[in-house]
Amino acid sequence: MSLFPRQVFFPMAGEKEGWQSLAKNLKAEIDEELIEAYKGTVSLPFETGKYQRIAVKIVDDRGIESLKVITIT
Repeated sequence: MSLFPRQVFFPMAGEKEGWQSLAKNLKAEIDEELIEAYKGTVSLPFETGKYQRIAVKIVDDRGIESLKVITIT
């Protein structure tokens, strides 16, 4: 099984953590407007795919992971 994330949130990250840290580690540029949108915990609008399902994965600050697949009706 593979996941292809479309939205990633770092709600507990500090100013120099989360997206800023990820961009530095990947040596990449991150769109500053999207960073503002991803600072919270509310999903941005999206279109559902062919199978009408989404996967929500949560990783806490201790590295414990939870995954739930939800069928969109």
